[in-house]
Amino acid sequence: MSMSSSSAGGPSPESAGGGAVAASANGADPNTSANASGNGARPDLSRRAILLIIGALMLGMSLAALDQTIVSTALPTIVGDLKGGSHIAWVITAYLLATTVSTPLWGKLGDQYGRKIFFQAAIVIFLVGSVLSGLSQSMFELIAFRAVQGLGSGGLMVGAQAIVGDIVSPRERGRYVGLFGAVFGVASIIGPLLGGVFVDNLTWRWIFYINIPIGVVALIVVASQVPGTLSRIHHTIDYLGTAVLSLAATSFILLTSLGGTTYAWNSAPIWILGAVGAVAVGVFVVVERRAAEPVLPLHLFKLRAFWVTSVVGFIVGFAMFGAITYLPAFFQVVRGISPTFSGLQLLPLMAGLLIVSIGSGQIISRTGRYRFWPIAGTAFMTLGLYLLSRMGIHTSSLLDSLYMLVLGMGIGGVMQVLVIIVQNAVPHGELGVATSGATFFRSIGGAFGTAIFGAIFSNVLVGNLAKHLHGVSLPAGFSSADVTPAVLSHLATAVRQGFVAGYAESIQTVFLVAVPIAALAFGISWLIPQVELRKWSPDESVPGAGGSEPPAGQTLEALDPQEA
Repeated sequence: MSMSSSSAGGPSPESAGGGAVAASANGADPNTSANASGNGARPDLSRRAILLIIGALMLGMSLAALDQTIVSTALPTIVGDLKGGSHIAWVITAYLLATTVSTPLWGKLGDQYGRKIFFQAAIVIFLVGSVLSGLSQSMFELIAFRAVQGLGSGGLMVGAQAIVGDIVSPRERGRYVGLFGAVFGVASIIGPLLGGVFVDNLTWRWIFYINIPIGVVALIVVASQVPGTLSRIHHTIDYLGTAVLSLAATSFILLTSLGGTTYAWNSAPIWILGAVGAVAVGVFVVVERRAAEPVLPLHLFKLRAFWVTSVVGFIVGFAMFGAITYLPAFFQVVRGISPTFSGLQLLPLMAGLLIVSIGSGQIISRTGRYRFWPIAGTAFMTLGLYLLSRMGIHTSSLLDSLYMLVLGMGIGGVMQVLVIIVQNAVPHGELGVATSGATFFRSIGGAFGTAIFGAIFSNVLVGNLAKHLHGVSLPAGFSSADVTPAVLSHLATAVRQGFVAGYAESIQTVFLVAVPIAALAFGISWLIPQVELRKWSPDESVPGAGGSEPPAGQTLEALDPQEA
């Protein structure tokens, strides 16, 4: 497929590093280099223009961040209304799966044709999925429309982070990427609270409808503030590579989701899914070697910074998304509190994420050194998950808060820093595809984690309930998968206590299984190299500003022998 955009002069992406952004598109004065030099921005963008663009991107990204958490507190109520509680994990898995398989294509399209138009398209797709999710009348419909949301979410996540790379130097990018981490944290705080408020006072459908006004504002601000591209060039989209990669990811995620629950691990469907996934990976390697413009260039895996952060991101996503899904359920079922207050219980986790994410970004921009943060972050994550595995029926609220604070601090030290490391390690022409690659592995880790921990929880719950109920049968029509605080309150006291004890122990098992996985991320994070973060100055060429970008190898310092 070939495609061209209107030319406004300027170099091609090949000579300008790709992803060129026009300051003139939003009225920025091209003679504001003095202002730009003070904030690490491109010399042709004023500080005011940078802040407006960052604000627009944060607004768009908040949509995707909000819907990663707003559903969590409402899940027990949703499955009670739509039934199909055995598929509860798929409400989140479908979202993460669609986000995962779409991120490489979003990144490549942004590199080739400019990120603004695809960022806007991602908002529209996300809003369509939100409306349809709110109108769902069955669990199947909800899962399908959550997948549509996920497609838009992939473009929002990749587009926002890649556009920042267009306008701010790697050295100064930390302070802005830290703000994105803050948006993630704030949206995560507001998400569970809004989910609880809507469930208690309106209907769970409003957790999707709330995206509409936010999305409309985001569209307007992005259209008016985010600059477009300057270049005209023909490109070839790697549709075959995208399709094969999506097939591989989908096969493996379905394998982990269905194995041990819908199908036995040694059944024919599971073996078929495994075989299809393995063959698809092999075909993908062959296709990418021959593709003119591969959706995920294989040479990126030769970069230590890319493959190490990809592995760490995968493991972090696996442990984080898979385990945190069960925190609201723990507070609602085990502690018996309402969805609104179960959202409030997550405030310490979000506070830790918020503080460390912003603080680490500021420190990285001042010092240029980032390696400490993912190492410390994964260490805190491991500790936090272990502490949560000790959280039981009688644990005090103070200890609950402390445990979640530790986990939040760990997440805040890892998530956004990995993006800075990857973006600094590649030429600007591959900024989008590298960013999408990092997001891809984190997202697929989250999808794997949600599916696998869902299977673990379902399997151990059966045995734990049998143990704690001491042979007492649950009432006819009562489903452990569809339980809500309201339904639980109608059980006899002895039965309710046994059910809660079994449920709590099952969630503890999920957190405990996540501990060695997080510890593995801690060990691998020591392999992350410390590379000098690049700066742009007013008298040097920057991506899309009319000059060619220096080769990546000439802008990066050698590894610090004390930190390698």
